[in-house]
Amino acid sequence: MSLTMTESAARRIASLLAEDGRPDAAFRVRVDGGGCMGFRYVFDVDATAGEGDVRTSLGGGRLAVDPISAPFLHGAVLDWVEEMTGDRFEVRNPNAVSSCGCGTSFSA
Repeated sequence: MSLTMTESAARRIASLLAEDGRPDAAFRVRVDGGGCMGFRYVFDVDATAGEGDVRTSLGGGRLAVDPISAPFLHGAVLDWVEEMTGDRFEVRNPNAVSSCGCGTSFSA
């Protein structure tokens, strides 16, 4: 799998999917061009799987990664972080050469 998730992320994703209510929905993690470092992570609940998607699940959390984003996320871990400054998804990505302070964009 190109991307795995922690139990904390799986619980948060399961909660988001339950709120969404669509039975086949998954939490999509995508890498797009942009952000202050060249690439950025995009998170979204998607109703259906795309052709070639890499999918995984843990508990009630279901992830989907498209085949273009998968190489950028190979070996990465998605976590749900709760801090005083705010709650957020965080990607620990061994392929990122550098990342911005907010953690949503990176260079590879």
